[in-house]
Amino acid sequence: MDDYQTCPKCKTTKYRNPAMVLMVNACGHALCESCVELLFAKGSGACPECKCPLRRNNFRVQLFEDPAVDKEVDIRKRILKEFNKRQEDFPTLREYNDYLEEVETIIFNLVFDIDPTNTNKMIDNYKKENKDITQKNRNRQSQEEMELEELLEAEKAQQSEKANLYVNAELEEKKQKHKAREKLIDELMFSDADAKSIVASHVQATAALAKEQPKVAAQPSSVVVKSSKFSSGVQIGLRGQHTNAFLPIPKQEDLPLYRYTAPVFDYDGPPPPPIEKLGKLNYFANIRAANITERAGGYTEAMSCCRALQEALGGLFYSPQLTHKTAVLATNSSTQDTDDMETT
Repeated sequence: MDDYQTCPKCKTTKYRNPAMVLMVNACGHALCESCVELLFAKGSGACPECKCPLRRNNFRVQLFEDPAVDKEVDIRKRILKEFNKRQEDFPTLREYNDYLEEVETIIFNLVFDIDPTNTNKMIDNYKKENKDITQKNRNRQSQEEMELEELLEAEKAQQSEKANLYVNAELEEKKQKHKAREKLIDELMFSDADAKSIVASHVQATAALAKEQPKVAAQPSSVVVKSSKFSSGVQIGLRGQHTNAFLPIPKQEDLPLYRYTAPVFDYDGPPPPPIEKLGKLNYFANIRAANITERAGGYTEAMSCCRALQEALGGLFYSPQLTHKTAVLATNSSTQDTDDMETT
């Protein structure tokens, strides 16, 4: 990255001189603005790297960190001005794709200086053979650009009118509020009526004004622009015979509704009593009650008691030699014993 931000002639870097402006010519090599002025002080000059003859009017400000990218952008713009055929200019899609591939090959050869002589000859031959089609597509493109500019101007006018409408509505609302406030003060100062009734009537009038005000701000604009394009210039729909060839909307399959299933905890031991019954079974007799601060955070003594019982009973039936069936039988038997103990 430091090499990209360095002038190859005076070796000045962007780090040492943050105000340095690099400029790129057609060859793709960059020079700082000061070196460009010195290079053409005597009339003409050549690139210090490739010795290519340069012109002052061909220099432009470097936009990217890599000057090769600026070179490719400039070449692509220049080539696409001549190679501007469209898909409707070809009988088949295959021929159009071959044409696009040929254009990319020409751009690639010019960017990396691969056989530039034959490439330029190919460009000249194409200009001579397709002069009429190129001019026709240029006129068509200029017409589309004019339509796009008109559409953008209409959108700007519509947005400006809406903005003015909202501003005027806000100003009118402020005026109404100011008048209502002055009216309230005058009535409170000079009227013989009760102050509460005066304030109540003022509140009702303000509420009615607030209900009417959004209607003024939401009035539609008188400028209605019927466009066939988006604001970015993209055509709404497709061209020619493919106008109605949109993809169908996918149908969403009817999925079954979600049903909650209670989780099953395998303690590998006798299940503890539920947390709701711990108080009735007198499990809190020897446990410190939660204070006010703990209860404010959602903590209760039933939580610690239930956790202690789960830790005490969990894993009592665990044995590597027991099968799953034996463990289930033992769990059922222990559950019956626990119920008998609670009953007692």
